[in-house]
Amino acid sequence: MKKNIVIIGFMGVGKGTTARAFSKRYGIYNIDTDDLIESKENKEVKKIFAKKGEEYFREQEQATANWIEKCVCGTLISCGGGFYKVNNLKKLGTVVLLDASFEWIHNRLKTAKNSKAKLAKRPLFAEEKKAKALYEERQKAYRTLADVIVDVENMTLDEQIAFIAKKCNIKV
Repeated sequence: MKKNIVIIGFMGVGKGTTARAFSKRYGIYNIDTDDLIESKENKEVKKIFAKKGEEYFREQEQATANWIEKCVCGTLISCGGGFYKVNNLKKLGTVVLLDASFEWIHNRLKTAKNSKAKLAKRPLFAEEKKAKALYEERQKAYRTLADVIVDVENMTLDEQIAFIAKKCNIKV
C-alpha cells in the first residue's frame, strides 16, 4: 500500500479545506483530483460536464487514479465527490472519509463567504432534491470504502487533521 492519504466525501464537505490545512501543518504535499483533471483538460469541471458529459469526466477520473497509483507517493490526495467510483481507489493509499449530513453540507455551502461560486463550481449540486438523492446513494459506498471516518460536523478543523494524522500514523 502506498503511503498516500486519500480523502473522499460528498461535494462541499470540506475535502479541499481539510487537505490544505493538513498539508500546511504536517508539511505533506497535497493534490486535488479535480484540479488535475482541469489542468489536463484546460477546462473547469463544470465546463467539462457541459461539453463532454459526466461519462467522459468519470473516464478522466479513472485515468487520474491510474496515474496516481503509478506515480504518486507520500501525498495527501483530495478527491472529487464521485472519484470513489474508480476501480483502484484502495490501491492509492489510506482512504479517509469526511462524513457529514446532507443538511450540514448544504448549509456550509449556502453560508460560505463565496457561496455563489462554491455552488456554481458543483454542477451536480444545481438541484437540491437531486443532490440529496445523490448524497444518499453515495453514503453507503463511501462508508464501505473508508479506512478512516471523520465526523466533520462534530470536530473543528484542527481536531479533524489531528485525528487523520493519528489514524494514518503521521508523525507530529
